Amino acid sequence: MSSEDIVSDEKIVSDDSKQSIMLGDVEVTRVIEWQGPVAQACDIVPGAGPGVWRDNAGSLAPDHWDPQDGRVVMAVQTWVLRSAGRTVLVDTGVGDMRERPGSPRFHHWRGDLLGRLVLAGIRPEDVDVVVNTHVHGDHVGGNTTGAQGEWAPAFPNARYLIPAADDFHYGPRNAYARGGRADDRLMYEDSIEPVHRAGQAVLWEGVHRIDEHLVLEAAPGHTPGSSVLRLDSGGDRAVFVGDLVHSPVQILSPRHNSCFCLDPSLAAATRRRILEGAAYRRELVVPAHFGGPGAVEVRRQGGDFTLGSWAAFGQAVQTVR
Repeated sequence: MSSEDIVSDEKIVSDDSKQSIMLGDVEVTRVIEWQGPVAQACDIVPGAGPGVWRDNAGSLAPDHWDPQDGRVVMAVQTWVLRSAGRTVLVDTGVGDMRERPGSPRFHHWRGDLLGRLVLAGIRPEDVDVVVNTHVHGDHVGGNTTGAQGEWAPAFPNARYLIPAADDFHYGPRNAYARGGRADDRLMYEDSIEPVHRAGQAVLWEGVHRIDEHLVLEAAPGHTPGSSVLRLDSGGDRAVFVGDLVHSPVQILSPRHNSCFCLDPSLAAATRRRILEGAAYRRELVVPAHFGGPGAVEVRRQGGDFTLGSWAAFGQAVQTVR
């Protein structure tokens, strides 16, 4: 998801629900920055007509779709992996106090990712690796901290793994995505460029191994550099898919893209390829924006897929207006 103006006025704060599971030797913790209803389903996944949502209401409502008003329920969240003695963050949310005039809901947003991480037992200096699955404002905004003109990496000891194709697409060599949205330049300047200046950015392409449990793989379409992170440990497997899917409706009908996909045909082909692999390898699919339990197993059903067991993450929580 990019930081379009689709978010309601609701926020989610954490309670004492368990938000961690073990996958082999890797601990996976879910840190939620925001959760709640967003725009109409037809706006988020334009190709999926009302009948698709109604026919799958048993799988979608209420955690992922509100049948009363037709809005999709989503989250902005960071996944924390403790793997091979290191702490790895997968995406960093919207960030605090960003200039996002093209996205009013996220303009001067305060998500307090650092405070939420501390509550989960993770100090900024403890983070060893930051994975940006792709360069959209709600996935890289927490990369840095500070104020306008004085941004610095929020995680001083971390390597930031940034897909090279996205770094080029959204960076100055490509005129900040060719000037399509003013927010793209602001995002790059406050959330990516300071990481480069600090010497903490690692650009990668193709396949990048983090450790014996974690491997990044290119999965383009949503953006040129979109990627997935595969986890394989002790017989457990997961794939962190970023914005490959925004709603379970895209697992049930993978030909349907979100409104944010830059290359729709490539995005649909990549989605099917990754879901095919997840079903074959029995991987837990962990998207960036699912509400409810947040991660699910995928099974083959005819030419498409069905939802298997959901992860045992605690349900998030209390709505605050």
